[in-house]
Amino acid sequence: MTLEIALVLVILLIAVFLLVTEVIPMEATALLVLSSLAITGLVSYSEALSGFSSPAVVTVWAVFILSGGLTQTGVANAIGRQVMRFSGQGEARLIILIMISSGVMSAFMNNVAVAALLLPVIMDITRKTGHSPSRLLMPLAYGCLLGGLTTQIGTPPNILVSEALRDNNLTPFSMFDFTPIGGTIMVGGIIFLSFFGRHFLPSKSLAGSAGIPQADLTSQYDIKNHLLNLRVPRDSYLAGKNLIQSRLGEVLGITVLGITRHGQSLLAPPPSTLIQPGDILVCGGREDLVREILDWSGLQADEPDHNMLKLVLSQYKIAEITIKPDSPVIGKRLLDLDLYSRHGLTILAFYSDQEGTQTELQDLVVTGKETVLVIGDSQSLTKAGNDENLVLKEVPVSGVLEQQLRQADQLLAMKVPEETFLAGRTLGQSGLGNTLGMRVILIVRNKTRVLKPDPDTVLAPGDMLIITGARERLAFLKLMAKLDVSPAEADYVQGIENEKVGLMEVMLSPHTTLINKTLSQINFREKHGLTVLAIWREGKAIFSGIRDIPLRLGDAILTHGSREKLKVLGKEPDFLVLTESAQAKLRTSKLPVSVMIMASVLFPVIMGWLPISIAAVCGASLMVLSKCLTMEEAYRYIEWKAIFLIAGMMPLGVALDQTGAARLIAENIVTLVGPYGPLAVMFGMVVMTFAATCVIPTAALVVLMVPIVLSTSADMGVSPYPMMMAMSMAASASFMTPISHPANVLVMGPGGYRFMDYIKLGVPLTMVVLVILMFFLPVLWPFQSV
Repeated sequence: MTLEIALVLVILLIAVFLLVTEVIPMEATALLVLSSLAITGLVSYSEALSGFSSPAVVTVWAVFILSGGLTQTGVANAIGRQVMRFSGQGEARLIILIMISSGVMSAFMNNVAVAALLLPVIMDITRKTGHSPSRLLMPLAYGCLLGGLTTQIGTPPNILVSEALRDNNLTPFSMFDFTPIGGTIMVGGIIFLSFFGRHFLPSKSLAGSAGIPQADLTSQYDIKNHLLNLRVPRDSYLAGKNLIQSRLGEVLGITVLGITRHGQSLLAPPPSTLIQPGDILVCGGREDLVREILDWSGLQADEPDHNMLKLVLSQYKIAEITIKPDSPVIGKRLLDLDLYSRHGLTILAFYSDQEGTQTELQDLVVTGKETVLVIGDSQSLTKAGNDENLVLKEVPVSGVLEQQLRQADQLLAMKVPEETFLAGRTLGQSGLGNTLGMRVILIVRNKTRVLKPDPDTVLAPGDMLIITGARERLAFLKLMAKLDVSPAEADYVQGIENEKVGLMEVMLSPHTTLINKTLSQINFREKHGLTVLAIWREGKAIFSGIRDIPLRLGDAILTHGSREKLKVLGKEPDFLVLTESAQAKLRTSKLPVSVMIMASVLFPVIMGWLPISIAAVCGASLMVLSKCLTMEEAYRYIEWKAIFLIAGMMPLGVALDQTGAARLIAENIVTLVGPYGPLAVMFGMVVMTFAATCVIPTAALVVLMVPIVLSTSADMGVSPYPMMMAMSMAASASFMTPISHPANVLVMGPGGYRFMDYIKLGVPLTMVVLVILMFFLPVLWPFQSV
């Protein structure tokens, strides 16, 4: 093994580790691979950047735009509606028609786009027929994946494999070379799923119970057990304040859905609505949790005395942090720095020359002109000191520091009473952190000290807790202590909707920019005038703390508010509405134009007059020029993560080939299974690819596998076409886990699926694909000697 081979294999292993763990974004990993290969001289500078001009990459982004044009003009919706007209009530028939329609569309459109388009159609069908979404949405996702196998542009792996053959001076696969084996797999998959595999599908609605009509979202989300009444006494602190000033959501973790006043109900009140004495606030939240939070109002919190402060300062260090002027956090909330999660530091105070000392930190915005006082141990301070966005300066212990801490009013001392609801609970169960926004940094118990207690630390009567957090939050609870909490009336549960106010499910669209952002960060309520009641994730509904939960692709979000505003939300490109009638209006007048453009792309490719890359670019340009979609929409429809991932990883494939690493791997494969014949080698390649799709993005996997497959074929003296085709099919058939393909993730929330649901159905479906490949592919693409 040469030094170059060893070096490229090390880079390969590191890249695979980073792709699997996602310690850093996948596209960043690809760019690091590109950079390291160029710097080490394993590839030339031009070869390192060649991925961005590769015909394969150009074809992929152009196909994304073509797919977007078909989407915006309503082609998929029209086909979906026509097919679903003949679906009937039978489950097997429904599954067959869903998979055929999604498969046919996915042959020429982006798989995720087809799944996103048909998702609202399928949800409407479940509401009308009473079928559970969990019985139909996974077949939708799998139908999209199966359909992508049937044409050259159906999925990026097919495009990459075809262009790889061209780059190696071999005849590339044409548009429909994939159709015989891909079509066979699609038919086999539909038959298996419709008659056998559907018995592996879970039978449940979003509420987790079978047989509930899907028209009733209140039943699906079990709203009746997550509504409560708050009666406002005449002498309440809340009287005369509007809903924003009430801070009910921030402190109690609830949302006001309606107000009952003098026997009249006001649904979806705007944030400016004033609260009046005697009002009954109908809120989303759990009664027991709200009562528990209000119980905190009976606890006393005082400033720590000199000895207590001295004890804290002997265990922790204090530092001042300033934010660099060019930092990307400028203009964001102070809490978005996330100093505790990232560095283990807790904010004590916030100083600004313009505003003076601030003690309420929840909504303060960073300008770069302020100083943040933090507390943490030595390791945390060292870690923060290495943050490129921060400048850290340790503050020496002194009387001045003690005075600063007292003025900041962020250190509290609280004793756990002998008889309290806290005794015997862990810190995680206490609600101090996620409910009150406080953090226990030290527990003094008799003569022992518990430093940096974790969420599993059990509280005991008599414990002295040293807490960081705004005293104002606890004082605010005392003002709310007189609120009368009771369950919402049963008839009101059905009354949260009327002709003007309703409920609607939405999801993040595949083209969203909001992934990993919270509802509070995007100002969802303020921007859209709607309330989020719950987030459905991994088979269960989350009702508490949803303002600060980072959103994921596949989350189902239950919103409540004005029907007009719900319709407006349906037009937002960041959200996908799960009701077809509430979706944004499409440019149906341009439907014939988009179909003609797509035909004009396919025809010269089929006739061999133009390569797919040139035809696709011409078609993408025509989609924009004909106004089937705008340039802004075209940018949104391109999956930039996939583009950077492919372009960045391509040089690694070149390096594997040029250094001889691919040949070394191929020789070992041939030595191991070569004596059993090319069919055994193909079997090993396919199984390895199937397994890798569970953790490695398919586009990156194909780029890495291409040189290995070509070298293996050359060493065995057989045609590379059957193995290249088999590898492409296996890479695209990503059924076994939700994370193996975005289409799987997309249906996870509205289908109420868990991780194991994909394994139960995905593994046997993968076995069906494997059997079809092993029996039919050698017949269609023989292993003739070369």
